Amino acid sequence: MLPGILGTKVGMTNVFDEEGRYIPVTVIEAGPVFVTQVKTSDKDGYAAVQVGYGDQSDKNLTWPKFGHLKKSGVGKNLRHLREFRVNDTAGFEPGQEIKADIFAGGEKVTVTGTSKGRGFAGGVKRHHFKGQHMTHGYMTHRRPLSSGATGPQRVFKGTRKPGRMGGETVTQKGLKVVKVDAERGLILVDGSIPGANGSLVTINKVTK
Repeated sequence: MLPGILGTKVGMTNVFDEEGRYIPVTVIEAGPVFVTQVKTSDKDGYAAVQVGYGDQSDKNLTWPKFGHLKKSGVGKNLRHLREFRVNDTAGFEPGQEIKADIFAGGEKVTVTGTSKGRGFAGGVKRHHFKGQHMTHGYMTHRRPLSSGATGPQRVFKGTRKPGRMGGETVTQKGLKVVKVDAERGLILVDGSIPGANGSLVTINKVTK
């Protein structure tokens, strides 16, 4: 069984469990994904399954990707290609379709996505700095002050300062599958996940 699947973040809503508790959930349109390549330890040095997800127009498809998909026998243009490491590649073959039914309710998962891009942000927003006084004639407020020691004549790497915020790969751990709608290909995960609505996410099973 594939240890994960690709999907699209639809948005957030809420459900009630059997005991009537209110649970905020994120709806993910998971799959279907298609196996585009099976890698083995003998040929590639490691065992993995490459899958493709999402549609893409012909004009945006490169020739190398077109040849790769044609060789796999999928028969459609796939936008995203990702690999999942597996212990055994038996049971996987190019062109195979994998849906959201590989997950079940109550299962622990991790979700990886790209966080929302916030552009250039200040230290208060980016690093949650407290800021300075707003009264008594203080005129700094939210601006950064000293950059550190003056001896080295430079700013040390890792110094928390204003800069580009967001647009980074974020993995959200400790999530649980609340419900799986196999017919519509939807997975409901408790809590929030990184990324904007409509963005690509990767759902992985927790094996530990």
